[in-house]
Amino acid sequence: MEKENLAQQTARVLYERIAVEGKLGPGDKLPNEVALSQSLGVSRTTLRDAIRTLTAQGVLEVRRGRGTFVAQGAGEDFGFSALERVKGQLRDLFELRAMFEPQAAALACRRATEEELSLILQRGEEVEACIRAGKDRTAADRAFHGAIVRATHNEFLVRLLPLIDQAVEAAITSGGHREELAQDTSRDHALLLDFFRKRDAKGAEYAMAIHMRHSMDVMELGG
Repeated sequence: MEKENLAQQTARVLYERIAVEGKLGPGDKLPNEVALSQSLGVSRTTLRDAIRTLTAQGVLEVRRGRGTFVAQGAGEDFGFSALERVKGQLRDLFELRAMFEPQAAALACRRATEEELSLILQRGEEVEACIRAGKDRTAADRAFHGAIVRATHNEFLVRLLPLIDQAVEAAITSGGHREELAQDTSRDHALLLDFFRKRDAKGAEYAMAIHMRHSMDVMELGG
């Protein structure tokens, strides 16, 4: 099994406090960030990464303006006892994306209206702006890929958007490769947007396939 990074180790320890040791139960609020990071012996940045992982797994829930709470049913086995299961799910999601998103990009190049093409380019620039500013790009990345899929004018591809959303969020929140993923995304999206501007369907297809491959390689999801 791949060696866990510090954020994953912290997530595991925190999960064990909840599900194994029973120190926190469903509905309980987590201690404040400073106290909890000191208790776990990690930085606040590492703690935030661990909380994002547990939130993506449904173990924790963040309530805006109130704090982070243990989710109802958190004493059950979420499958988190083996973090490699998360990696397996992520691999499956990206394999599915690699099957249809390159073709979706090609269709969008051919079928997008001028307004839809402008929106794709705008959404792509918003992702790049988030990366340059060091901000969370989850929502922007979802919107970018969503704009491409909707521009295919294919009902069944549009129905796959929830899977794209899930994969985007999981990739950003559950891995320890955030910086490398951001760099690859910035470079790959620039190439993809260039093909969209030219309405080069084959180029867009190849660029999207390369983007999927880069993401999978960075997260070590090959196989």
